[in-house]
Amino acid sequence: MTTARVAPQTAPAPAPESALLPPDGPPLLVILGPTAVGKTALAIQVALALGGEIVSADSRQVYRHMDIGTAKPTPDELAAVPHHLIGIVTPDQPFSLAEYQRAAYRAIQDIHAREWLPLLVGGTGQYLSAVLEGWGIPEVPPDPSLRAELENFAAAQGARALHDRLRAVDPAAAERIDYRNVRRVVRALEVCLLTGTPITVLQRKSPPPYRVLQIGLTLPRETLYERVDARVEHMIVAGLEREMRALLDAGYTWDCPAMSGLGYAQWQPYFTGDVTLDEVIGAIKRETRAFVRRQYTWFRGHDSGIRWLDAAQTAPDAVISIVRDWLGHEGA
Repeated sequence: MTTARVAPQTAPAPAPESALLPPDGPPLLVILGPTAVGKTALAIQVALALGGEIVSADSRQVYRHMDIGTAKPTPDELAAVPHHLIGIVTPDQPFSLAEYQRAAYRAIQDIHAREWLPLLVGGTGQYLSAVLEGWGIPEVPPDPSLRAELENFAAAQGARALHDRLRAVDPAAAERIDYRNVRRVVRALEVCLLTGTPITVLQRKSPPPYRVLQIGLTLPRETLYERVDARVEHMIVAGLEREMRALLDAGYTWDCPAMSGLGYAQWQPYFTGDVTLDEVIGAIKRETRAFVRRQYTWFRGHDSGIRWLDAAQTAPDAVISIVRDWLGHEGA
């Protein structure tokens, strides 16, 4: 577990009354929603009011040196409330879902130990579900040669033929995975062939013993798209091109895990002289809107009691009141 600011050398001040753990179990407040909906600002206000610390559930904000394009909290925001799992790996360092899950559980446990309220905040569906549903994640490192063999088979025989191979060894996985998603089919086959155990067996869920409140922020789709476009424009003004050049100058290549992310991969043809800056901006906006649609699809498929609130119609004080009531505290 890593905080995004320097940890104090002395013990933290006593938590306010509203931060103390309720008697019926360790609480976990979740603030989720699509990109650009306002999760960070709300989470900070709730954490300040109720004595909380934020655990990021954003798969891009884990990378260092990538601040603008990932819309990381500002230095002032990071200083206002302790943040965890932001800027913890370099752009060329693989960071698996299993590693994130372990780190998130450690961070939440540490926050509970200090008798403060953990807030799991973000929009990366897999990160959120891995923590909240207790996914069993196979600890099987990639086998490049096997992956290449399976990918070549799919290219030569077709995606359906590869999917048929998966169905023969793990019918449950084949039912869950669309044959067109070759990457996931390859991974399921890889795990089964290397371990002798179907990935569906290894992926059995064991939900953690948290008492969870999920707050989902949403906006009308066109309003959200307008905010996405405005955010991208702000990133450009803030120096996203300069950030990209610094990453390339530091030796990070387009093959790095982080460089395939939204807001970064779209720059590759710009640096080879194949597209203009306006075309890059347009591509980032389009891809971000598509990402928003995928986020909503994920949330619909994993909605285990999310309390959806209109971000434009709900004041932070109202959310704080909801959380305080859930915690079972009065006053303060």
